[in-house]
Amino acid sequence: MDNDHSLRENLLALILGSALVSLGVTFFNQVGLLTGGTAGLAIFITKISDFSFGQVFFVLNLPFYYLSFTRMGWRFTLNTFIAVAIVSFAVDHLHHVIQLTHIDTIYAAIFGGGLIGIGMLVIFRHKMSLGGFNILALYLQDKFGIRAGKVQMGMDCTIVVMSLFIVDLHIIALSVFGAVATNLILAMNHKPGRYQPQAHA
Repeated sequence: MDNDHSLRENLLALILGSALVSLGVTFFNQVGLLTGGTAGLAIFITKISDFSFGQVFFVLNLPFYYLSFTRMGWRFTLNTFIAVAIVSFAVDHLHHVIQLTHIDTIYAAIFGGGLIGIGMLVIFRHKMSLGGFNILALYLQDKFGIRAGKVQMGMDCTIVVMSLFIVDLHIIALSVFGAVATNLILAMNHKPGRYQPQAHA
């Protein structure tokens, strides 16, 4: 089922959703906040290595495409691959088109998390995801009826707590706040039976 989305609508969702997520991640990076999911794990790795977010994010997603292909189909997997590639490239190069000299950390947590959540919601509703834990969350929702937002929130908060070893406590607190903002949007708007792709038998 295609939910009557045209090719043009899907392309617009792919670009807009990826752009919103990229901007939200940029907000987080600007003030040193972390997030959850594969993006959060990518940020965590960039803090302890010399790799860029885009490089780590792209590579981390590679193992999840098999699950995506076998359970969600080739179209979902292709769309997801493109979305991940866009976000990976955009986060690494967004500084060429936008310069942030100052942003309040609380604002970044709330609205950065909101931008990521809205972007992910747009992407989810057009038969794609941002790979990694998004794929796992959608799979569990499709297989067991567990809301993707709740699964994502649990994994997100776990990754943020892992970061206690590398960042200050107040940054962790604000990062958790941002993760909650992201996943409340998903939990309230992305429910079983609504928009998510169906797994193949």
